[in-house]
Amino acid sequence: MPSKVSDISTSENNPGLIIPPTDWYLSLAAAGLRNSCVHGPARYWLQVEGSFTRALQKQCISSFHVEVQREGFATPTLEEARRLQIPMRQRAWIREVRLCGDGTPWALARTVIPLSCLTGKGRRLLHLGNKPLGAYLFSNQSWHRGPLETGLCHHQDHRTSTSDMPEIARRSLFSSKNNALLVGEYLLPVLYR
Repeated sequence: MPSKVSDISTSENNPGLIIPPTDWYLSLAAAGLRNSCVHGPARYWLQVEGSFTRALQKQCISSFHVEVQREGFATPTLEEARRLQIPMRQRAWIREVRLCGDGTPWALARTVIPLSCLTGKGRRLLHLGNKPLGAYLFSNQSWHRGPLETGLCHHQDHRTSTSDMPEIARRSLFSSKNNALLVGEYLLPVLYR
């Protein structure tokens, strides 16, 4: 069962899931100037059109599953609040998951859902469980994805091996009427190396 935490952006309570601080760029080219890794095999995953989860499912030989690591009401980072244009200290529903193919974690995902999205039919977002968020968003015609941003992750603890930590990421805003939520997908090196 996922834990409900007051500050979900830290990894202290769950060292198995590490969403690192990330610098976001409006284009793949801008991120590529700082890290050439985005132009290699990872490029495909950073630019996948449609559902990222569906693309991962197509790569699986036998199975795909979502492991919910943490979800609950928490305060988004300052950068996330600015991107969503919500007040700095306003809590949101934050969901962090592992996306696993054939029993191996391939990516991490962090979704920030402002309170305004959680009314009416949006209440379903509180009860996704192990269902992929993409299945909900891409099957609902009222949600539209904005442009993809490319992220370069940085790790403060250099003692930790980066082989199981994301180095690059992608994210986008999904909008429906006057609401928006933020979905970030963090690629683990095993996916593209």
